[in-house]
Amino acid sequence: MTHVSVSAELLLVAASTVIVVACASPGSHEPPRAKTVPRQLKAHGDVRIDEYYWLKNRDDPEVVAYLQAENAYLEAVMKPTEPLQEKLVEEIVGRIKQDDASVPFKLDDYWYYTRYEEGADYPIFSRKRESLEAPEEIMLNANELAEGHEYFSVRGLEVSHGQDILAFATDTVGRRFYDLRFKNLTTGKTLPDVISDVTGNVAWANDNRTVFYSRQDPETLRSFRILRHTLGTNPAEDELIYEETDETYDCYVFKTKSKKYVMIATSTTLADEYRYLEADDPDGTFELFLPRRKGHEYSIDHYGDRFFIRTNDQATNFRLMSTPVGATDMKGWTEVIPHRDDVYLGGFEIFRDHLVVAEREGGLVQLRVMPWSGTDEHYIEFDEPAYVAYIGVNPNFDTTALRFNYESMATPNSVYDYDMMTREKTLMKRDEVLGGFNAADYVSERLYATARDGVRVPISLVYRKGLVKNGTHPMVLYAYGSYGYSRDPNFSSARISLLDRGFVFAIAHVRGGQELGRGWYDDGKLLKKMNTFADFIDVAEFLVGEGYTSPEHLYAQGGSAGGLLVGAVINLRPDLFHGAIAQVPFVDVITTMLDPSIPLTTSEYDEWGDPNVKEYYEYILAYSPYDNVEPKAYPHLLVTTGLHDSQVQYWEPAKWVARLRATKTDDNLVLLKTNMEAGHGGTSGRLKGYKDTALEYAFILSLEAKSTLQGP
Repeated sequence: MTHVSVSAELLLVAASTVIVVACASPGSHEPPRAKTVPRQLKAHGDVRIDEYYWLKNRDDPEVVAYLQAENAYLEAVMKPTEPLQEKLVEEIVGRIKQDDASVPFKLDDYWYYTRYEEGADYPIFSRKRESLEAPEEIMLNANELAEGHEYFSVRGLEVSHGQDILAFATDTVGRRFYDLRFKNLTTGKTLPDVISDVTGNVAWANDNRTVFYSRQDPETLRSFRILRHTLGTNPAEDELIYEETDETYDCYVFKTKSKKYVMIATSTTLADEYRYLEADDPDGTFELFLPRRKGHEYSIDHYGDRFFIRTNDQATNFRLMSTPVGATDMKGWTEVIPHRDDVYLGGFEIFRDHLVVAEREGGLVQLRVMPWSGTDEHYIEFDEPAYVAYIGVNPNFDTTALRFNYESMATPNSVYDYDMMTREKTLMKRDEVLGGFNAADYVSERLYATARDGVRVPISLVYRKGLVKNGTHPMVLYAYGSYGYSRDPNFSSARISLLDRGFVFAIAHVRGGQELGRGWYDDGKLLKKMNTFADFIDVAEFLVGEGYTSPEHLYAQGGSAGGLLVGAVINLRPDLFHGAIAQVPFVDVITTMLDPSIPLTTSEYDEWGDPNVKEYYEYILAYSPYDNVEPKAYPHLLVTTGLHDSQVQYWEPAKWVARLRATKTDDNLVLLKTNMEAGHGGTSGRLKGYKDTALEYAFILSLEAKSTLQGP
């Protein structure tokens, strides 16, 4: 888009959208009011009243009607912004190179890549034999499979050992129940084998006819069984190879990089266990690598005559060990990379002459190249103050070229091949951003806010060059802060639509993530979860104090567990934010964690605590957003969910919105958007999903426009 001044652009937005904000007060568009059916919920002698528990039944026509009424209200309120939303979609899609392709990688006899065609929502998975000049072989065109479906997802693409059969899994609902199919890549015909209601996780044996796959519990969606299927046989007769009976664990299958072993991985938040089988012996018996032990997390790969193990045994930030095949007991393990208190050891990649590891120090990822010879060890250099780098697709051992990805909040995703001998970086591809984008027009920064307990919390932010820190600029402050997931400073071409309208976009790397090592995660979970919310508030106050924004122009955003953060924060400090966006938010924490029949509950006791234990019950209850709604003023709020969400059930945000409307004392907007055709990931498709982004942007732009017109 053509950049215009902040004030002029906001006035243009205001002219078409100021009506929207006015709809928060009684007028032509009244928000739906959910009926109340008080229900007593008891635990540890405590009685809570949940007046919206009835919304839990997705098959109840009255529930569906209520969700549809919420959607109708949102559409009516946001109708004046439709021209703006259309403009935003046009801008965002206009920056995308639609006929795009990934950088090919070589595996055995073929070069594999994914490409998109103009106007297409879904990828085409292709390959070429031996040379990139060879004729293209289309393995799977997801656009053809998606025809006639409002929602479509494909995963589990794995080519057989003989390179002639493709396994793939499709979901047309969004609840992550997949149908596993097989395609003969020589004839182009899909085989008659169809395995329904599985996870989509699959691994081939080396006989070219045996596959191992995982199946989930139909109620809790926990992946708990591994089965073996032989092509051409009845899937109903597939042999159960492994069943995980501990309801706090999940299991899945994969193949080692060496292709020598098929592995069954069983894991929970704080423990892992592996079994291995030679891929040449698909009818054999899986052997236990190391028995599980609470608190012991480890992962495995294989090369030559050794297994390599990333482990937290006597190593909070993990260390790397190795052991001979056939001697997997810890007595035989030898140390490859020792533990360090200030460096977190992430993933690793094995090559014939080199070992590459991803490490985190000071919150940023570093790629460390370690020759097996012990000489010339070094780190790959990066120049920007805030960035993300990660090991890319490297299926071959016998190469000196490391493929890695790099991006920052100002630099689009870039794929490099790095010669580990000469240290030469070759840019293979940088995502092309159309519409006149110039990275030099934007500034990316790395800041630190001092939290109330003295801890320094990293912040990554980006804005258009020329920003004056006078507190008048709108800002979106984003965070996640759970499961040890590090929310790195990535690039977003869609985000430019905000930056070019004068917004600052910031990421608060709060505790509960793993940016600063395992201790950063441990200090933001269980009985320390409040640190996550306190960090976000302290970051917000710091940014206001530094003049980047002010409470009148500050918007909180987070999704899933980050939506929990948003809910908790606006309960604690509603005065600090003008608006908030909570995407598929996990907000009914205590009720969900007390119900083991709900997907993911039992596997997450290590993250939130088991509320069947009184200490955890009381702690969770103290921050659960739904349970802490109070009669006071709240920021404007947009909440999104999916009817078929398998991770955060739709009724959590629906109940939260209903209670907020009935309790809060202000006239600010509370909008709920339920995607009736999708799940946790929202709308499927590369381009269709940007309509949701445009809605979110229009929401905060309209609020900002009214704020600008009204003045301080």
